[in-house]
Amino acid sequence: MSGLIELTKLRTGEKFFLNADLVEMVEATPDTIITLTTGKKIIVQEKMAVVANLVAEYRARLLRVSAAGSG
Repeated sequence: MSGLIELTKLRTGEKFFLNADLVEMVEATPDTIITLTTGKKIIVQEKMAVVANLVAEYRARLLRVSAAGSG
C-alpha cells in the first residue's frame, strides 16, 4: 500500500507525491507549511485541513488493512 499523498508546490504549481509517514507537522502562516521528520519544510497550495485529511485517510487505510489481516 502506498503511503504517498499528492500535493502541489506553492511557488511552481508542480504536483508531487509526499510520503505521509514523513509528515511531522502541518501549519498555516497563512501559507501551508509541512515540516517533515527530517526537518525539511515544504510549502504547498493545499489548505492545512486538506493536508491533515489526506494524512488521516492514509493512516485510516493502514488501520483497516491491518485489522483485516489480523482477523
